[in-house]
Amino acid sequence: MASLLNPSLSLPHNKVNCGIGGAPAAITLSNRLFLPLLRTGGNHGYHVEIKAKASVNADVLAKDLAGVEVDADKNDFGVVSIHHVGILCENLERSLDFYQNILGLEINEARPHDKLPYRGAWLWVGSEMIHLMELPNPDPVTGRPEHAGRDRHTCIAVRDVSKLKGILDKAGIPYTLSRSGRPAIFTHDPDANGLEFTQV
Repeated sequence: MASLLNPSLSLPHNKVNCGIGGAPAAITLSNRLFLPLLRTGGNHGYHVEIKAKASVNADVLAKDLAGVEVDADKNDFGVVSIHHVGILCENLERSLDFYQNILGLEINEARPHDKLPYRGAWLWVGSEMIHLMELPNPDPVTGRPEHAGRDRHTCIAVRDVSKLKGILDKAGIPYTLSRSGRPAIFTHDPDANGLEFTQV
């Protein structure tokens, strides 16, 4: 059973940045682990950040699934990650001002924006994207929960929530903090789309 859940994946030497003196290493991992590709600096290079999981987690999962019939090919169509999140906006320029000038996101110029029957823009969020779409919003803009964590929202992982708090304070953008006490901020974009920023 464990072999069905955890077929191994070997990464070549040149695909892993282990962070120890820059020396690459060959690592064997379960293909069930999440291996996010992260953008680096201005040159838009990529590196793999690997978070190892203790073998205890695999043992617990195997015990939880004991007796469960698993057809490995039936539902495995190769999910890799979330590619992008579509966010509706009323005014593209106003949204770009928020996402670029307040949050510091960069436009992905390689994505098509002039081939679609509406205005829009693609913004980098790590190796994934937000697709801003200037389209009518079927959802109400008013009456949404003040705390975006109690509404539909997009969660973005950040390195420093306290720095983001200062940026939002300076811009006069209201926000709420995580009610659980973890380092996270919830806010809304100009179209009341909920956003969460959680520190990783």
